[in-house]
Order: sequence, then C-alpha cells, then structure tokens
Amino acid sequence: MSYTDAYKSWLSSEYIDEETKKELRQIEGNEKEIEDRFYRDLEFGTGGLRGVIGAGTNRMNYYTVRKATQGLANFIISEKGQDKGVAIAFDSRHMSPEFSREAALCLNANGIKTYRFDTLRPTPELSFALRELGCIAGIVITASHNPPEYNGYKVYWEDGAQITPPKDTQIITEVNNVKDLSAIKTMTEEAAAAAGLYHTIGQEIDDKYIAALKKQIIHPEYIQEAADSIKIVYTPLHGTGNLPVRRVLKELGFKHVYVVPEQELPDGDFPTVSYPNPEDPKAFELALKLAKEVDGDIILATDPDADRLGVYAKNPAMGEYVSFTGNMSGMLIAHYILSQKKANGTLPENGALVKTIVTTNMADALAKDYQVKLIEVLTGFKYIGEQIKFFEEQHSYEYVFGLEESYGCLVGTHARDKDAVVAVMALCEVAAWCKLNHKTLWEQMVEIYETYGYYKEDLKSLTLKGVEGVAKIQEIMDSLRKEPVKAFGPFKVLKMRDYKADTVLDMADGSITTTGLPSSNVLYYELDNDGWCCARPSGTEPKIKFYMGVKGTSLADAEDKLNTLSDAVMKQIG
Repeated sequence: MSYTDAYKSWLSSEYIDEETKKELRQIEGNEKEIEDRFYRDLEFGTGGLRGVIGAGTNRMNYYTVRKATQGLANFIISEKGQDKGVAIAFDSRHMSPEFSREAALCLNANGIKTYRFDTLRPTPELSFALRELGCIAGIVITASHNPPEYNGYKVYWEDGAQITPPKDTQIITEVNNVKDLSAIKTMTEEAAAAAGLYHTIGQEIDDKYIAALKKQIIHPEYIQEAADSIKIVYTPLHGTGNLPVRRVLKELGFKHVYVVPEQELPDGDFPTVSYPNPEDPKAFELALKLAKEVDGDIILATDPDADRLGVYAKNPAMGEYVSFTGNMSGMLIAHYILSQKKANGTLPENGALVKTIVTTNMADALAKDYQVKLIEVLTGFKYIGEQIKFFEEQHSYEYVFGLEESYGCLVGTHARDKDAVVAVMALCEVAAWCKLNHKTLWEQMVEIYETYGYYKEDLKSLTLKGVEGVAKIQEIMDSLRKEPVKAFGPFKVLKMRDYKADTVLDMADGSITTTGLPSSNVLYYELDNDGWCCARPSGTEPKIKFYMGVKGTSLADAEDKLNTLSDAVMKQIG
C-alpha cells in the first residue's frame, strides 16, 4: 500500500476516531507531510517504539501503541506468561499517561494482568517493579531525552532488562504480524478492574525501591560526617526524578539539596530547555546559575525518565564549574566502589565490571588494576542487564558495576537498566568522601587520570531525517564496509570489527576472526596509539553516530589527539 493509499485508508476507516481524522484533514495536499507520516509503519525495533506524536502509521498514537501491545500480548500468550502479568510505568511526556493506559487495557483484553503505576515514575523503578511483582514483562512509555514532540514505548522481560535476542526479534515478528488495526483487542478500565486484570501500584513499590537503593551505600558514615558541609544542586529537567532523588538524598542524611525551581515540576513541553538531555550543556544553564548563588559543590541533572545522569563540579584551579562526561562520572563511581570494597574486604574475587564497546577504555585499565573481570557488550544498557542474568544463571561472576558512555550506569542489581537515581546517590557518596579528604570531584578525577592515563572520548552525530536520511545512513555504512579504512589521519587502523558480519579483520595480515557478540549494524576500528573509533546508526533517532577515544599524557595532549582524530573521522565520512 502506498503512503497515499494508507493516508486515505485512515481517513475512511470507521475504526479511526474523529479527532485523528481531523488532524489528518489539516495536512491534505501536503504531500511531503503525508509521505513522512505514512511511508512506513513506525518501526518496532529491538527496544520498542520511538517517534513523533501524531496521526499516521509512522507516528506515536493510540493505534501504533495498541498494535505494539497486541503483538507483545500475542508473544506473552505464546510463552504462557499471561498469569504473571505486565508492569507498566510512564514519564512526564505528552500522552504518556494515555498511552500507558491504552497498553494496559489492550493487555487486559487479551486476558493478561497489568500493574500500572498511579503516576509518573523513573524507568529504572519499572525494571525494579516488574521483578518485585514477578511479572513476565514490563512497559515504559517514555522517549527518554528526545525533544518534546517525541514519545516512545520500551519493553522489558522478566529478568528486568530490556528485551534482547532472541526474544526481541520474536516480539518484533508478532508486532509486524498485526495487520488489521480494527482487530486489536481492548476493553474499558472498569471492566478490566472488575475482572481482576487491571491493578494500580504506587507507594508500596516506591518504598521497596528506595530501600533497595540505600543498600548500595558503602560508607553511610562518610555521608553523616559531610552532610552539613556539602551542597548539592539538582534538576530533574521537568521529568520523573524529582521525588525519588530528593527522597533518597534526604533519607541518607544530606542536608543541603537545592532543586532548580523552574525545572522541578513535570512538564511535557520542557519549557526551560530546547532538549531535555543532561548531555547537553544548555540543559544546565539554570542549575549553574543556582549553584553559583548557593556555592554548590556538585550539580546533577537527570533526564525525563531518570535513567541518565549529567554532572558538573568545581574546578578550583579554574574557579568555575566544569562538566563531566558519562565516562568520567562512571569512572568516578567505579573507582570509588572498587577501591572502597577492596579496602574493606568486600570486593568479590569473581567480580565483574561491564561496559559497552563505545565506553571509555579507562574501564579496562581500572578492572585490570583491581583484578576484576572486564566484560564488553554491544551498545545498549540492555546488554549490561543481560550479563547480570547470565552471571546468576551460570554462577560465573558477581556484578560489581556497569556503565555506558551515554551517561548511564547501574550500581547494584535491584534493577537491570541504567538508574540515574542510584547514580545520584552513589556520586553524592563519592562527593562526601572527597569533601572529607579536602578535594573536589574534579581533583579526584585528575588523580584517577594521573594513575591510569588521560583517556578522552567524543561523539559526533549526523542527523539525517526522513526517507532520504534512512537511505543516506545506509549508504555511509555500506561504503565503510566496501572499502575498509586503513587510517584516520595519523591514526593507523589495526583491526576493523564488523558486528553485523561478525568479523574482525586484522589489517596487518588480512586474517579474519569473529567478534563473539550478537549481530548489530556497527563498525569498530581499533587504532594505534591507544585510539579507537566506531560508526553506529542510532536505534532511536534519525542519526548516525561516530564514537571515538584516545589516551594522552595530559589533558592538553588528550584534547589535541582527540581533535585530530575527530577531524579525520568526519573528513573520511565527507
């Protein structure tokens, strides 16, 4: 069916509501807009759905949410998991409450119990809740840190992690098999509740979640000693982090927590930021202003669904606040956990630190120093969560810490996804330790650099929207595969890993080995002089991403090397 026919089909369908049809009539004659909305079905990828809210097959709306849920319901029934039920959470975005309710009622109409949070909650609490409730699956309605016009739908399985192979492709197949929207099941909330299928959850899960977080504190006495002197500035960026972050910090004893008032309350418009992403320096403008007013020690920001954490801290030498990348904040937490547990004798002999392939190689050096296993997985925190499941099933390793470069990490195993609430808590414990040792987080970071090397990383993205963008991204990846790059500027390519083909090409002798990881459309280049770069199309945005990293002898040297590599990579892409 052409995009024009699909557009006309929605306008003539008795199943499509009048409000949706009204929105579609407003774009009549706008071929470009009609094409973008109907040239494809919004893709249910390996993590679920993500797209612009609106009418059309390539948009987030009641109908695409129901279709995804019907496919998930069919798979759950095939796995005989309907009696275990599904936990459902949602964030502060537009239509999040409505989409979560639609998902619940579709599952209910298929005879599957649901446990839906009464109000917005962080994504990691959903991961915790589904395990606590013994559910077969979980759903979070969120678009994470995307712009305000987006929303999304993420699926979790019973281990608490987002779906991984082979279940991801099995669920995708079920979703794609749902062809007739009018045949999708649904029912009223009243009927679902009366049938014992629709359940509301809230405070009792919150209490258990916070209790699980507090168990991860290594030295509560450090917090008590520093509680009066340390000042923490925090912003939830209009998202879900406000209540749980403030609660856990208060219960731990931190006395001076300043929340950015303009960004405290949930708001799907994200009126104070153009992009609610703690990776974006602009998101910190109001927090930095407040920090200067109160003389804050650290500044923390969580994204709308509170699974990513951004950090600023004082650099005394410069007399100002400096930003920390996700790699840097992750290494601060990892180093603290490893050093403190080794000191008090609680670091497991079979401990493991897990990172993604695009995360800093400082993690490798740190793991080697503390004699814990370093495990590398594909990009996506679900693969880190999956490792925890493997450890438990195989009795192989004990999870110590996991991180990815995109501002996500997990302390503990209460959840199986990145958790910014526990990351805030852990980083504040590190800051308290630093305060007691008369140094800032920045000075501690420099000490870690001095010990392991000045590792520095960067990410460049090309945004390519629409039908043409999809084709261009594929063209770039095809070109890189067809003619393997031998060098990026002065950085010679030693090996090229193609995770889609499951090959590792040794550039010196032409030999080929396997990657040992699942198939993924990713190219990774191992470079000389401790450099690396990676090309990867985004799974959630119309972008192709280029990750890269170097190791320098100083901050300045690392910066120079990274700039050289970055320029060479982007020149290669053209």
